[in-house]
Amino acid sequence: MGEVHRSVQELAASLGALPPEFVRPEHEQPAATTFPGGAAPDAPVIDLSEPRCGARVAAAAREWGLFQVVNHGVPSPVVAELQRVGRAFFSLPREEKDRYAMDPASGRIEGYGTRLQRDLEGKKTWNDFFFHVVAPPEKVDHGAWPRSPAGYREANEAYCCHVQRLARELLGHLSLGLGLEEGAMAEAFGGGDLVFLQKINLYPPCPQPELTLGVAPHTDMSTLTVLVPNEVQGLQVFKDGHWYDAKYVPDALIIHIGDQIEIFSNGAYKAVLHRTTVSKEKTRMSWPVFVEPPGELVVGPHPQLVSGESPAKYKARKYKEYQHCKINKLPM
Repeated sequence: MGEVHRSVQELAASLGALPPEFVRPEHEQPAATTFPGGAAPDAPVIDLSEPRCGARVAAAAREWGLFQVVNHGVPSPVVAELQRVGRAFFSLPREEKDRYAMDPASGRIEGYGTRLQRDLEGKKTWNDFFFHVVAPPEKVDHGAWPRSPAGYREANEAYCCHVQRLARELLGHLSLGLGLEEGAMAEAFGGGDLVFLQKINLYPPCPQPELTLGVAPHTDMSTLTVLVPNEVQGLQVFKDGHWYDAKYVPDALIIHIGDQIEIFSNGAYKAVLHRTTVSKEKTRMSWPVFVEPPGELVVGPHPQLVSGESPAKYKARKYKEYQHCKINKLPM
């Protein structure tokens, strides 16, 4: 049934019940596994205008691997325009969106896609997306960007400039939190060659959201991820054996610690295991930017964080080799 449809967005418009290929195993179903409210702890919300915010960033990276930032310097109108053009793209007719379809077989990995492929357990997730590189300029292919809606390119470029500044600031706090020079982490990840990948996630209304997921549990391959959510609850974090909601905070950006920072820090900072739930009545959207090293760059534990008492916990390897192993679920 699902194979007839080109996207989850189309599928959602025609369903009364969830097809079996979307039903997650019981140990993954949100209704059975989400921490039941009440005294559940909240992920840290950090005001980046406060003098001691750097110490709080480092502490959150150690304890949670995820935190939210306010007073982050990204103007609200810039975020609102990013969201406007993203919503407008997914409102286009299917034929228009299909002009930008991903085609991994031909090497086209940027563009419009869907999660209608099965995972290793034969299951699917409730998610469509658009994905492209936004920086550095030499890696950007504007041919992969939508020409409609009007203003799409301008909105994404304006937002990316602010995210580049914010990423440098956060990497500086995290570096200092390890007892290193402020610029050590950014330099180890490529400095001005850091790659910024913009994604738009769309999670349409789902007839039985308690049985499925928008994104299955995973950690991000990147150094860190800067995410704009909409107001629909969905992001969940795994901590201390439980799945917790990362509650929506107006005007906040959500920061994920990724695998490369965990590797660089020799395990001092934790890549956050997270997943996404969906809603029965509302469309959830998110706009993550993945901040990655260049593919040829070798990433490993920083030498100052390795000693006889604290041996290296991770292998140093080119980032593209790490990507290949993780995507294909090969030993690392």
